[in-house]
Amino acid sequence: MNGKKIYIIIFSISIIGLAVVQYQYLRIGLNLAKVQFNQKMGLAVNDIKEELENSNELTFLVGKAITEDDTFFKLSIDSVQDASSYFMNDFLKGKLLQQGIKKEFTYTLYAKDSTDYLKSPRSYNNEEALLRYPIPLEGYLPSLIKKRLVLELQFKNLNKYFLFQLNGLTIPSLLFIIAIIFVIIWVLKSFYWQKKLITITNEFINNLTHELKTPVFSIGIASKILQEKTKAENRELVDMIRRQVDKLKNQIDKVLELASLEGKKNFIEKKVMDFKPVIVNLINDFEQLAALEKFSFTSEIKGSPYIINCDPYHLENAINSLLDNAKKYSIEKIKIILLVFKEDNNLIISIKDNGIGISDDDKKKVFDKYFRVGNGDVHNVKGYGLGLNYVQRIVKLHKGKISVKSTLGKGSEFIMNLPLHKNEKQ
Repeated sequence: MNGKKIYIIIFSISIIGLAVVQYQYLRIGLNLAKVQFNQKMGLAVNDIKEELENSNELTFLVGKAITEDDTFFKLSIDSVQDASSYFMNDFLKGKLLQQGIKKEFTYTLYAKDSTDYLKSPRSYNNEEALLRYPIPLEGYLPSLIKKRLVLELQFKNLNKYFLFQLNGLTIPSLLFIIAIIFVIIWVLKSFYWQKKLITITNEFINNLTHELKTPVFSIGIASKILQEKTKAENRELVDMIRRQVDKLKNQIDKVLELASLEGKKNFIEKKVMDFKPVIVNLINDFEQLAALEKFSFTSEIKGSPYIINCDPYHLENAINSLLDNAKKYSIEKIKIILLVFKEDNNLIISIKDNGIGISDDDKKKVFDKYFRVGNGDVHNVKGYGLGLNYVQRIVKLHKGKISVKSTLGKGSEFIMNLPLHKNEKQ
Protein backbone atom coordinates (compact mmCIF):
# COMPACT_ATOMS: atom_id res chain seq x y z
CA MET A 1 0.00 0.00 0.00
CA ASN A 2 1.52 3.33 -1.06
CA GLY A 3 1.82 6.41 1.13
CA LYS A 4 -1.03 8.24 -0.60
CA LYS A 5 -3.56 5.52 0.22
CA ILE A 6 -2.33 5.35 3.82
CA TYR A 7 -2.77 9.12 4.25
CA ILE A 8 -6.28 8.97 2.74
CA ILE A 9 -7.26 6.07 5.02
CA ILE A 10 -5.90 7.82 8.13
CA PHE A 11 -7.62 11.06 7.11
CA SER A 12 -10.96 9.28 6.51
CA ILE A 13 -10.77 7.37 9.80
CA SER A 14 -9.90 10.58 11.67
CA ILE A 15 -12.83 12.51 10.16
CA ILE A 16 -15.24 9.63 10.82
CA GLY A 17 -13.92 9.33 14.38
CA LEU A 18 -14.29 13.06 14.93
CA ALA A 19 -17.85 12.94 13.55
CA VAL A 20 -18.72 10.01 15.86
CA VAL A 21 -17.30 11.85 18.87
CA GLN A 22 -19.28 14.98 17.96
CA TYR A 23 -22.41 12.86 17.52
CA GLN A 24 -21.93 11.35 20.98
CA TYR A 25 -21.44 14.82 22.46
CA LEU A 26 -24.61 15.92 20.66
CA ARG A 27 -26.57 13.01 22.11
CA ILE A 28 -25.31 13.87 25.57
CA GLY A 29 -26.25 17.50 24.96
CA LEU A 30 -29.76 16.50 23.83
CA ASN A 31 -30.24 14.32 26.89
CA LEU A 32 -29.09 17.14 29.15
CA ALA A 33 -31.42 19.55 27.31
CA LYS A 34 -34.35 17.13 27.87
CA VAL A 35 -33.53 16.83 31.56
CA GLN A 36 -33.32 20.60 31.87
CA PHE A 37 -36.60 21.03 29.95
CA ASN A 38 -38.38 18.56 32.24
CA GLN A 39 -37.03 20.36 35.31
CA LYS A 40 -38.35 23.68 33.98
CA MET A 41 -41.67 22.09 33.10
CA GLY A 42 -41.95 20.71 36.63
CA LEU A 43 -41.60 24.22 38.07
CA ALA A 44 -44.04 25.68 35.53
CA VAL A 45 -46.62 22.92 36.23
CA ASN A 46 -46.49 23.66 39.96
CA ASP A 47 -47.05 27.40 39.31
CA ILE A 48 -49.96 26.69 36.93
CA LYS A 49 -51.57 24.24 39.32
CA GLU A 50 -51.35 26.64 42.27
CA GLU A 51 -52.73 29.56 40.22
CA LEU A 52 -55.74 27.59 38.98
CA GLU A 53 -56.67 26.24 42.42
CA ASN A 54 -58.07 29.56 43.55
CA SER A 55 -60.96 31.70 42.40
CA ASN A 56 -59.69 34.60 40.32
CA GLU A 57 -60.55 36.40 37.12
CA LEU A 58 -59.16 33.61 34.92
CA THR A 59 -60.75 30.69 36.77
CA PHE A 60 -64.05 32.63 36.99
CA LEU A 61 -64.06 33.16 33.18
CA VAL A 62 -63.04 29.54 32.52
CA GLY A 63 -65.70 28.34 34.95
CA LYS A 64 -68.42 30.23 33.06
CA ALA A 65 -67.13 28.76 29.80
CA ILE A 66 -67.03 25.10 30.93
CA THR A 67 -70.45 25.34 32.66
CA GLU A 68 -71.85 27.23 29.65
CA ASP A 69 -73.22 29.92 31.96
CA ASP A 70 -73.95 33.13 29.98
CA THR A 71 -75.91 34.93 32.68
CA PHE A 72 -72.99 37.08 33.86
CA PHE A 73 -71.78 38.28 30.46
CA LYS A 74 -73.78 40.01 27.74
CA LEU A 75 -72.15 37.68 25.21
CA SER A 76 -73.01 34.38 23.62
CA ILE A 77 -71.60 31.28 25.27
CA ASP A 78 -69.42 30.70 22.17
CA SER A 79 -67.82 34.12 22.64
CA VAL A 80 -67.21 33.40 26.33
CA GLN A 81 -65.57 30.08 25.47
CA ASP A 82 -63.37 31.70 22.79
CA ALA A 83 -62.30 34.42 25.23
CA SER A 84 -61.52 31.79 27.89
CA SER A 85 -59.43 29.84 25.38
CA TYR A 86 -57.29 32.90 24.54
CA PHE A 87 -56.92 34.05 28.16
CA MET A 88 -55.92 30.54 29.27
CA ASN A 89 -53.38 30.36 26.39
CA ASP A 90 -51.82 33.69 27.42
CA PHE A 91 -51.73 32.60 31.07
CA LEU A 92 -49.94 29.31 30.24
CA LYS A 93 -47.53 31.04 27.85
CA GLY A 94 -46.58 33.52 30.56
CA LYS A 95 -45.93 30.77 33.12
CA LEU A 96 -43.73 28.87 30.66
CA LEU A 97 -41.77 32.01 29.75
CA GLN A 98 -41.09 32.61 33.44
CA GLN A 99 -39.15 29.31 33.42
CA GLY A 100 -37.35 30.13 30.13
CA ILE A 101 -39.51 27.85 27.93
CA LYS A 102 -40.17 29.52 24.57
CA LYS A 103 -41.66 26.50 22.77
CA GLU A 104 -45.01 26.61 21.02
CA PHE A 105 -47.66 24.41 22.64
CA THR A 106 -51.33 23.47 22.68
CA TYR A 107 -53.54 22.56 25.63
CA THR A 108 -56.75 20.73 26.41
CA LEU A 109 -58.91 21.01 29.54
CA TYR A 110 -60.86 17.78 29.98
CA ALA A 111 -62.56 15.68 32.61
CA LYS A 112 -61.77 12.10 33.55
CA ASP A 113 -64.88 11.00 31.70
CA SER A 114 -63.15 12.20 28.47
CA THR A 115 -65.29 15.29 28.10
CA ASP A 116 -63.33 18.14 26.51
CA TYR A 117 -64.23 21.47 28.05
CA LEU A 118 -61.66 23.87 26.66
CA LYS A 119 -59.02 23.78 23.92
CA SER A 120 -56.24 26.11 22.83
CA PRO A 121 -56.87 28.49 19.90
CA ARG A 122 -54.50 26.42 17.75
CA SER A 123 -54.31 22.64 17.64
CA TYR A 124 -52.02 19.89 16.35
CA ASN A 125 -52.96 16.99 14.13
CA ASN A 126 -54.02 14.06 16.28
CA GLU A 127 -51.66 11.80 14.36
CA GLU A 128 -48.59 13.88 15.23
CA ALA A 129 -46.23 12.62 17.91
CA LEU A 130 -46.75 14.90 20.89
CA LEU A 131 -45.07 15.11 24.25
CA ARG A 132 -47.87 15.52 26.82
CA TYR A 133 -47.75 17.02 30.29
CA PRO A 134 -51.05 16.35 32.16
CA ILE A 135 -51.77 18.63 35.16
CA PRO A 136 -54.51 17.32 37.55
CA LEU A 137 -56.41 20.37 38.79
CA GLU A 138 -57.74 20.89 42.28
CA GLY A 139 -59.77 23.56 44.03
CA TYR A 140 -62.15 25.99 42.35
CA LEU A 141 -62.74 24.51 38.86
CA PRO A 142 -63.16 20.78 39.81
CA SER A 143 -65.48 21.83 42.66
CA LEU A 144 -67.52 23.95 40.24
CA ILE A 145 -68.43 21.08 37.91
CA LYS A 146 -67.95 18.36 40.52
CA LYS A 147 -65.60 16.40 38.26
CA ARG A 148 -61.89 15.66 38.25
CA LEU A 149 -60.32 18.02 35.72
CA VAL A 150 -57.01 17.66 33.87
CA LEU A 151 -55.20 20.46 32.01
CA GLU A 152 -52.91 18.83 29.47
CA LEU A 153 -50.06 20.68 27.70
CA GLN A 154 -48.85 19.27 24.41
CA PHE A 155 -45.52 19.93 22.61
CA LYS A 156 -44.25 18.65 19.26
CA ASN A 157 -40.82 18.62 17.54
CA LEU A 158 -38.99 18.95 20.84
CA ASN A 159 -35.80 17.51 19.30
CA LYS A 160 -35.67 20.47 16.89
CA TYR A 161 -36.22 22.78 19.84
CA PHE A 162 -33.41 21.11 21.78
CA LEU A 163 -31.09 21.29 18.75
CA PHE A 164 -31.87 24.97 18.43
CA GLN A 165 -30.95 25.37 22.10
CA LEU A 166 -27.65 23.60 21.35
CA ASN A 167 -26.75 25.76 18.34
CA GLY A 168 -23.88 27.23 20.35
CA LEU A 169 -22.38 23.72 20.40
CA THR A 170 -23.45 22.16 17.10
CA ILE A 171 -22.76 25.03 14.69
CA PRO A 172 -19.16 25.74 15.91
CA SER A 173 -18.46 21.97 15.87
CA LEU A 174 -19.62 21.67 12.27
CA LEU A 175 -17.64 24.75 11.27
CA PHE A 176 -14.49 23.39 12.95
CA ILE A 177 -14.91 19.99 11.28
CA ILE A 178 -15.34 21.67 7.88
CA ALA A 179 -12.28 23.86 8.58
CA ILE A 180 -10.21 20.80 9.59
CA ILE A 181 -11.27 18.93 6.45
CA PHE A 182 -10.39 21.94 4.29
CA VAL A 183 -6.97 22.44 5.93
CA ILE A 184 -6.05 18.73 5.76
CA ILE A 185 -7.08 18.50 2.10
CA TRP A 186 -5.08 21.64 1.35
CA VAL A 187 -2.03 20.27 3.22
CA LEU A 188 -2.26 16.90 1.45
CA LYS A 189 -2.69 18.61 -1.89
CA SER A 190 0.37 20.81 -1.18
CA PHE A 191 2.33 17.77 -0.01
CA TYR A 192 1.61 15.76 -3.15
CA TRP A 193 2.26 18.83 -5.29
CA GLN A 194 5.66 19.26 -3.64
CA LYS A 195 6.35 15.54 -3.98
CA LYS A 196 5.51 15.74 -7.67
CA LEU A 197 7.73 18.80 -8.03
CA ILE A 198 10.61 16.97 -6.31
CA THR A 199 10.11 14.01 -8.63
CA ILE A 200 10.17 16.27 -11.70
CA THR A 201 13.27 18.06 -10.34
CA ASN A 202 15.07 14.77 -9.73
CA GLU A 203 14.16 13.54 -13.20
CA PHE A 204 15.56 16.77 -14.64
CA ILE A 205 18.75 16.39 -12.58
CA ASN A 206 19.11 12.77 -13.66
CA ASN A 207 18.64 13.63 -17.34
CA LEU A 208 21.01 16.59 -17.15
CA THR A 209 23.76 14.74 -15.28
CA HIS A 210 23.50 11.73 -17.58
CA GLU A 211 23.90 14.06 -20.55
CA LEU A 212 26.98 15.55 -18.87
CA LYS A 213 28.55 12.15 -18.23
CA THR A 214 29.05 11.49 -21.96
CA PRO A 215 31.32 14.49 -22.67
CA VAL A 216 33.15 13.98 -19.37
CA PHE A 217 33.79 10.36 -20.31
CA SER A 218 35.08 11.45 -23.72
CA ILE A 219 37.38 14.07 -22.14
CA GLY A 220 38.65 11.41 -19.72
CA ILE A 221 39.58 9.05 -22.53
CA ALA A 222 41.15 11.86 -24.54
CA SER A 223 43.22 13.01 -21.56
CA LYS A 224 44.34 9.45 -20.89
CA ILE A 225 45.53 9.07 -24.51
CA LEU A 226 47.16 12.49 -24.30
CA GLN A 227 48.90 11.49 -21.07
CA GLU A 228 50.53 8.51 -22.78
CA LYS A 229 51.77 10.61 -25.69
CA THR A 230 52.70 13.87 -23.94
CA LYS A 231 56.20 14.97 -23.15
CA ALA A 232 57.52 14.83 -19.59
CA GLU A 233 57.48 18.63 -19.13
CA ASN A 234 53.73 18.77 -19.98
CA ARG A 235 52.68 15.68 -18.06
CA GLU A 236 51.91 17.68 -14.92
CA LEU A 237 49.30 19.72 -16.83
CA VAL A 238 47.74 16.56 -18.26
CA ASP A 239 47.64 15.07 -14.77
CA MET A 240 45.79 18.17 -13.57
CA ILE A 241 43.28 17.79 -16.41
CA ARG A 242 42.71 14.17 -15.48
CA ARG A 243 42.25 15.01 -11.80
CA GLN A 244 39.74 17.73 -12.63
CA VAL A 245 37.88 15.39 -14.97
CA ASP A 246 37.75 12.77 -12.22
CA LYS A 247 36.57 15.43 -9.81
CA LEU A 248 33.84 16.56 -12.22
CA LYS A 249 32.80 12.94 -12.69
CA ASN A 250 32.57 12.50 -8.92
CA GLN A 251 30.46 15.66 -8.63
CA ILE A 252 28.08 14.38 -11.31
CA ASP A 253 27.86 11.02 -9.55
CA LYS A 254 27.21 12.83 -6.26
CA VAL A 255 24.27 14.72 -7.71
CA LEU A 256 22.89 11.49 -9.19
CA GLU A 257 23.27 9.71 -5.87
CA LEU A 258 21.63 12.56 -3.98
CA ALA A 259 18.65 12.52 -6.34
CA SER A 260 18.39 8.77 -5.87
CA LEU A 261 18.58 9.13 -2.10
CA GLU A 262 15.33 11.16 -2.18
CA GLY A 263 13.38 8.01 -2.89
CA LYS A 264 15.66 5.30 -1.47
CA LYS A 265 16.53 5.39 2.21
CA ASN A 266 18.86 2.36 1.93
CA PHE A 267 20.58 3.27 -1.30
CA ILE A 268 24.06 2.71 0.10
CA GLU A 269 25.64 -0.74 0.33
CA LYS A 270 27.53 -1.09 3.58
CA LYS A 271 30.11 -3.65 4.58
CA VAL A 272 32.32 -4.14 7.64
CA MET A 273 35.87 -3.07 6.75
CA ASP A 274 38.95 -1.20 7.88
CA PHE A 275 38.39 2.33 6.63
CA LYS A 276 41.93 3.49 7.40
CA PRO A 277 43.43 2.56 3.98
CA VAL A 278 40.66 4.56 2.28
CA ILE A 279 41.54 7.61 4.40
CA VAL A 280 45.26 7.16 3.70
CA ASN A 281 44.66 7.08 -0.08
CA LEU A 282 42.37 10.10 0.20
CA ILE A 283 45.06 12.00 2.12
CA ASN A 284 47.71 11.12 -0.45
CA ASP A 285 45.56 12.42 -3.30
CA PHE A 286 44.75 15.63 -1.47
CA GLU A 287 48.43 16.16 -0.57
CA GLN A 288 49.28 16.00 -4.29
CA LEU A 289 46.57 18.57 -5.02
CA ALA A 290 47.91 20.81 -2.21
CA ALA A 291 51.43 20.57 -3.60
CA LEU A 292 50.22 21.38 -7.10
CA GLU A 293 47.99 24.30 -6.07
CA LYS A 294 50.45 25.44 -3.38
CA PHE A 295 48.28 25.53 -0.24
CA SER A 296 48.89 24.12 3.24
CA PHE A 297 47.41 20.73 4.07
CA THR A 298 48.36 18.72 7.12
CA SER A 299 46.89 15.50 8.46
CA GLU A 300 47.20 13.34 11.53
CA ILE A 301 45.90 9.79 11.88
CA LYS A 302 45.87 8.23 15.32
CA GLY A 303 45.24 4.59 16.13
CA SER A 304 44.58 1.61 13.94
CA PRO A 305 42.52 -0.04 12.54
CA TYR A 306 39.23 1.81 11.88
CA ILE A 307 36.73 -1.03 11.63
CA ILE A 308 33.34 0.41 10.65
CA ASN A 309 30.23 -0.73 8.78
CA CYS A 310 30.23 1.60 5.79
CA ASP A 311 29.86 2.20 2.09
CA PRO A 312 33.45 3.29 1.28
CA TYR A 313 32.51 5.01 -1.98
CA HIS A 314 29.89 7.33 -0.47
CA LEU A 315 31.80 7.94 2.74
CA GLU A 316 34.95 8.86 0.79
CA ASN A 317 32.86 11.22 -1.36
CA ALA A 318 31.50 12.86 1.79
CA ILE A 319 34.99 13.48 3.21
CA ASN A 320 36.20 14.73 -0.18
CA SER A 321 33.28 17.14 -0.28
CA LEU A 322 34.27 18.59 3.13
CA LEU A 323 37.91 18.95 2.04
CA ASP A 324 36.83 20.60 -1.21
CA ASN A 325 34.62 23.06 0.70
CA ALA A 326 37.50 23.88 3.06
CA LYS A 327 39.63 24.79 0.03
CA LYS A 328 36.91 26.71 -1.81
CA TYR A 329 35.88 28.91 1.10
CA SER A 330 39.38 30.14 1.98
CA ILE A 331 40.52 33.56 0.77
CA GLU A 332 44.31 33.36 0.86
CA LYS A 333 47.09 31.32 2.47
CA ILE A 334 44.80 28.29 2.61
CA LYS A 335 45.43 26.09 5.62
CA ILE A 336 43.52 22.82 6.03
CA ILE A 337 43.97 20.31 8.85
CA LEU A 338 42.55 16.76 8.81
CA LEU A 339 42.47 14.80 12.08
CA VAL A 340 41.30 11.19 12.39
CA PHE A 341 41.16 9.32 15.71
CA LYS A 342 39.06 6.97 17.84
CA GLU A 343 37.15 8.24 20.85
CA ASP A 344 34.44 6.61 23.01
CA ASN A 345 33.72 3.80 20.53
CA ASN A 346 33.47 6.27 17.66
CA LEU A 347 35.63 7.22 14.71
CA ILE A 348 36.12 10.99 14.67
CA ILE A 349 37.04 12.76 11.44
CA SER A 350 37.73 16.48 11.82
CA ILE A 351 38.38 18.89 8.95
CA LYS A 352 39.44 22.39 9.97
CA ASP A 353 40.13 25.39 7.74
CA ASN A 354 41.04 29.08 8.06
CA GLY A 355 38.36 30.24 5.62
CA ILE A 356 35.58 32.83 5.76
CA GLY A 357 33.67 31.04 8.51
CA ILE A 358 29.92 30.67 9.01
CA SER A 359 27.57 32.96 10.93
CA ASP A 360 25.41 31.63 13.77
CA ASP A 361 22.26 32.00 11.66
CA ASP A 362 23.79 30.14 8.71
CA LYS A 363 25.06 27.32 10.94
CA LYS A 364 21.43 26.34 11.64
CA LYS A 365 20.75 25.94 7.89
CA VAL A 366 24.13 24.90 6.55
CA PHE A 367 23.04 21.26 5.95
CA ASP A 368 19.75 22.19 4.27
CA LYS A 369 19.36 21.22 0.65
CA TYR A 370 20.16 24.04 -1.83
CA PHE A 371 21.28 26.36 0.98
CA ARG A 372 24.56 28.16 0.38
CA VAL A 373 26.54 30.14 2.90
CA GLY A 374 27.14 33.78 1.97
CA ASN A 375 30.44 34.00 0.13
CA GLY A 376 31.65 37.32 1.48
CA ASP A 377 34.78 38.22 -0.42
CA VAL A 378 35.07 34.80 -2.06
CA HIS A 379 33.67 35.44 -5.56
CA ASN A 380 34.97 32.33 -7.29
CA VAL A 381 32.91 29.82 -5.31
CA LYS A 382 30.40 27.99 -7.47
CA GLY A 383 27.88 25.36 -6.42
CA TYR A 384 24.29 24.41 -5.89
CA GLY A 385 24.08 23.94 -2.12
CA LEU A 386 24.03 20.14 -2.46
CA GLY A 387 27.42 19.18 -0.99
CA LEU A 388 26.78 19.51 2.75
CA ASN A 389 23.27 18.10 2.44
CA TYR A 390 24.77 15.08 0.69
CA VAL A 391 27.40 14.75 3.44
CA GLN A 392 24.77 14.88 6.19
CA ARG A 393 22.58 12.30 4.43
CA ILE A 394 25.50 9.91 4.04
CA VAL A 395 26.61 10.33 7.67
CA LYS A 396 23.05 9.71 8.92
CA LEU A 397 22.78 6.58 6.76
CA HIS A 398 25.92 5.39 8.56
CA LYS A 399 24.15 6.07 11.91
CA GLY A 400 26.61 8.84 12.61
CA LYS A 401 26.46 12.55 13.37
CA ILE A 402 28.04 15.62 11.83
CA SER A 403 28.45 18.99 13.49
CA VAL A 404 30.08 22.31 12.69
CA LYS A 405 32.07 24.77 14.76
CA SER A 406 32.74 28.09 13.14
CA THR A 407 33.51 31.74 13.80
CA LEU A 408 32.76 34.25 11.10
CA GLY A 409 36.01 35.37 9.47
CA LYS A 410 38.15 32.82 11.36
CA GLY A 411 37.40 29.50 9.70
CA SER A 412 35.30 26.40 10.29
CA GLU A 413 35.63 22.88 11.64
CA PHE A 414 33.38 20.04 10.50
CA ILE A 415 33.38 17.02 12.79
CA MET A 416 32.14 13.65 11.54
CA ASN A 417 31.27 11.12 14.24
CA LEU A 418 30.88 7.52 13.03
CA PRO A 419 30.22 4.46 15.24
CA LEU A 420 32.91 1.80 15.25
CA HIS A 421 31.86 -1.77 14.56
CA LYS A 422 31.00 -3.68 17.73
CA ASN A 423 34.10 -5.89 17.43
CA GLU A 424 36.30 -2.76 17.32
CA LYS A 425 34.71 -0.89 20.27
CA GLN A 426 37.08 -0.45 23.15
